[in-house]
Amino acid sequence: MKKLPNSSHCFVCGLENDFGLHLSFYMDEENRVNCETHFSAHFQGYPGVVHGGVVAAALDETLARAVMVDDPDRFMFTGKLTTRYRRPVPTEQPIRLVGEVLNDRGRVAECAAKLYGPEGELLAEAEGLMMGIPEGMVDHSNQDGFWWGVVDD
Repeated sequence: MKKLPNSSHCFVCGLENDFGLHLSFYMDEENRVNCETHFSAHFQGYPGVVHGGVVAAALDETLARAVMVDDPDRFMFTGKLTTRYRRPVPTEQPIRLVGEVLNDRGRVAECAAKLYGPEGELLAEAEGLMMGIPEGMVDHSNQDGFWWGVVDD
């Protein structure tokens, strides 16, 4: 699998964000995005259960990463996010996120993401409408505010 870039301060993938999830994403042979991780107990809502907002954030990032498999510098924002929670997501247990593009129309893309639990069971899923970020909005030259690159695990 090919590793996709991380940023410095993103809540989901930022490697320097002390409060973030520090997720890393990979592209598989079927052009889907994958992430294997676990959520620490400090991301819980109820004891032993990941807060739903954190689950939605991870699914949202997976949607955005799905459009990056062909172009890691293709940044899109979420225009619509529909999340379905099927079962509680446990803390401190291995989980897997998978995302794919359903329909790509250039400036707009429809994507889907799924979160699987330690036994491979579907725990949550999302569909999203991703919108192209206006040109010039993401400044790659501002290394203090934004860093984007592949870092080996």
